Amino acid sequence: MQKQMTLAGPVSYSGNGLHSGKPVTMTLRPAAPDTGIVFVRTDLPGLPEIHARAELVTSTLRATTLSENGAQVFTVEHLLGTLSALRVDNCRIEMDSPEPPVADGSGLVFARLVQQAGRTEQAAERKVYKVDRAFSVYDGDKYIVMLPYDGMRISFTSLNSHPLLGTQYQDVELTEASFLEEIAPARTIGFMAEVEQMKKMGLGLGGTLENCVVYDDTKCLSRLRFPDELVRHKILDVLGDLSLLGPWEGHVLAVKSGHAYNSQLAKKIIAYREGK
Repeated sequence: MQKQMTLAGPVSYSGNGLHSGKPVTMTLRPAAPDTGIVFVRTDLPGLPEIHARAELVTSTLRATTLSENGAQVFTVEHLLGTLSALRVDNCRIEMDSPEPPVADGSGLVFARLVQQAGRTEQAAERKVYKVDRAFSVYDGDKYIVMLPYDGMRISFTSLNSHPLLGTQYQDVELTEASFLEEIAPARTIGFMAEVEQMKKMGLGLGGTLENCVVYDDTKCLSRLRFPDELVRHKILDVLGDLSLLGPWEGHVLAVKSGHAYNSQLAKKIIAYREGK
């Protein structure tokens, strides 16, 4: 029987948000069994809490947004994916801004924060949802499916019209070791052609060539960590969005999926689970 886990102590990190560009100090704190992952907006009156649950997703435009108690947090998927992969079940995340620090655009800094804080096993049993049937979300040539599987596995196919990207495929059996080596270092992707439009929308204001893999029309302006960094980062996004289910086991197969479809899948699974 698996036991729940939390951090052994608090750990803090400061930086700027990817989309807002706003400075933020984030502190990850241990939490009691069955707390789950809870964001706390320390910059707002009453210190409102936002729980990391799929039914609280209110936007999936370029990132995942959670809203509760009159407050919101957004671009939470990289942090949530890391906590999920490293089996941190209970954690209070205090932030003095609505967006976590982008750090290096991947999950690697967050993983190092967990390692720095340490983890401790708790007395309560870890409730893992083992998928017992197929779930799917389809939209034309885009889809995401979760099938029964003994473990956590994600198979993702990314198709992009950019000449340096094309079709990328990655299939990973998720363990702490495989996450840290193959998925956590993969950064978010951006295109120079979209920068001005995104900034007009108030997005990508904290993006740089260091915390984002940037492409112009013909070349990559950043130094790649993997030849297929795009699809590896897509897996990190899936992990983050599906972490809103709580701990799970299954095999995810996705083609051209994004935050909207990932979130729809999580909500579909929760509706089935709660209806049983």
